[in-house]
Amino acid sequence: MTTRAEGATVPDSTYVDVADVPWQPTRFAGIDSKVLMENKETGLSTVLMRWAPGTRLPKHEHVAIEQTFVLEGSFADHAGVCRAGNYVWRRAGSRHDAWTDEGCLMLAIFLKPNTFFD
Repeated sequence: MTTRAEGATVPDSTYVDVADVPWQPTRFAGIDSKVLMENKETGLSTVLMRWAPGTRLPKHEHVAIEQTFVLEGSFADHAGVCRAGNYVWRRAGSRHDAWTDEGCLMLAIFLKPNTFFD
């Protein structure tokens, strides 16, 4: 089944061959990403993120709920550590920095982009 969007026919399902999506460096050293889905109008995105060991993400605010499922390794913030096979979500307005000692691979879902202070 397909739907019409602004005169174009759009499939109901979009399949992504993740292996074919290239890793892209982010503006933060040690963090690469594969954007699997992005809606630039709303800010909604699903991103596979790869953090190198010892990486630290500076203080930021989650403008809307953020959800993260850790596939490999672990990452932490002031509230705890999320290890492989576990999930963490953060409320809108929460602020923290995050880091990984061992490195990690995670799937992150953002309703809106984060705001960074550094």
